[in-house]
Amino acid sequence: MPQHVSVMQQVGVAALVTAAVAWAVGLARGVRGARAVRGAAAVPATPRATAMPAPAGTRRPRIPRQSVPASESVELTPAERAAFAGLVQRLEGRG
Repeated sequence: MPQHVSVMQQVGVAALVTAAVAWAVGLARGVRGARAVRGAAAVPATPRATAMPAPAGTRRPRIPRQSVPASESVELTPAERAAFAGLVQRLEGRG
């Protein structure tokens, strides 16, 4: 051990090396697409080139369209309409 290297410098280098190794392992797992399940071995992702093509005449299942519910409306009384008109005029600065 060199005499001019402090203990704190050695601890810092060890921490940086540990962090770099952990990052590299995490990156390698992410690139491989491995999904680790607790208690089970990781299964590597299947490359797209070896994927089986769909048989001729078959189609992908369709995703159902999202439907929007019908808008609701409520009839206002004449007093409520007048109050709303007054509110709009006040907010527009006319009143």
